Amino acid sequence: MQDPSRLTATAAARLIREGKLRPEALMEACLARIAEREGEVRAFTWFDADAARRAAATAPPGPLSGLPVGVKDVLDTADMPTGYGSPIWHGWRPRADAAAVAWARAAGAIVIGKTVTTEFATRKPGPTANPHRLTHTPGGSSSGSAAGVADFFFPFAFGTQTAGSVIRPAAFCGVVGYKPSFGLIHRAGLKIMSESLDTIGVIARSVADCALLAGAVSGADLGDPGKRLDRAPKIGLCRSPSWEGAGPETSALWSRIIAALGRAGASLIDREMPEPVRRLVAAHPVVMNAESARALGWELAHRRAEISELLLERLDFGLGQTAATLAEALAAFAEAGRAFLPAMEGLDVLLTPAAPGEAPAGLASTGDPAFNFIWTSLHLPCVTVPAGTGPAGLPLGIQIVGRRSEDRTALAAAEWVAAALDGAGRSAVAGGRAGGEIAPAA
Repeated sequence: MQDPSRLTATAAARLIREGKLRPEALMEACLARIAEREGEVRAFTWFDADAARRAAATAPPGPLSGLPVGVKDVLDTADMPTGYGSPIWHGWRPRADAAAVAWARAAGAIVIGKTVTTEFATRKPGPTANPHRLTHTPGGSSSGSAAGVADFFFPFAFGTQTAGSVIRPAAFCGVVGYKPSFGLIHRAGLKIMSESLDTIGVIARSVADCALLAGAVSGADLGDPGKRLDRAPKIGLCRSPSWEGAGPETSALWSRIIAALGRAGASLIDREMPEPVRRLVAAHPVVMNAESARALGWELAHRRAEISELLLERLDFGLGQTAATLAEALAAFAEAGRAFLPAMEGLDVLLTPAAPGEAPAGLASTGDPAFNFIWTSLHLPCVTVPAGTGPAGLPLGIQIVGRRSEDRTALAAAEWVAAALDGAGRSAVAGGRAGGEIAPAA
């Protein structure tokens, strides 16, 4: 058997069910990798190897039995500190698990540790480095979750997204990121910043892994990852209103992906977004920052000096928005949602960049969410899959976007795209790495 730490979650779960892999052996493989690399990658804000071993020895039965999961440090855990990426909350011990964590444990998963986030999952980055090149950002705000999955610390992890905090770090680290439709995974026990935007998602090494974890904690039917596709998907090619921010590596990637998907048999249709969707470029920062400033009312009143200047600048901007301005921005969200549905006519999903390009150098920034926040504002399911490397040898991803509440279709199409990019597109239609049925296009 290969090194168990390199297994996908779905492969490990199958071997555990068949009695061919013990949870303790999987955990020891992950712990060995952590011991080797954590000093450089710094994916964890809290980690206890002995506690992880004890949990593996008593893993309860269930669809996630014995599988280690990383938990972004904005989700409460009853047995581990939860600091929300801020010195204000350093050492805080919640009394209960967040709902997503509780359901993961109930399904048999083992919380291996808390992963680094930016400050309140917004601005100031933590210490995590990109495992592909330690001098580059892993993206954020789900920094530790993406880096840990990519470097084989754990097979999957929770992230959250308010702008691009699941999709972008997954793309930068060369793994799969899934931001579900808004509200699919319950947010109880999450440190909410933006009431209208915050979404719990999953980072993993395959689309099927994402469906496994998200389905187990939400109760949603996200399809059978082994089921054959009935046909190749109808894909809208959407450069998005943020295309001007694409780097040359993304422009080159776009051409390569279109050619690969065409050869694999996909129906490809150019599709740009209508003007109401384009207005989200201005509306998103108003909603995100105004709601975040209100969310941090206690911290601003009592511990303002411990909030970074980077975040204070955004919070002050948010507090400066009038009620009328916020209402106008929220109305723009609703109008864009209505305009999006006709723009999807005749399509199963959209294909759009996952990030402007490769992960930027340095750890002072987590990169630009320009290719993510529009879809987050629309509350749509998004999946990024690895799509090769750029000129610096760092990973690139491509993003699949579906209609709201059609997560099953988005995941199925994403798995088909991943297979096509692996050179197996035709077998995906015939029954290779299919992610499930695709509903008929409108």
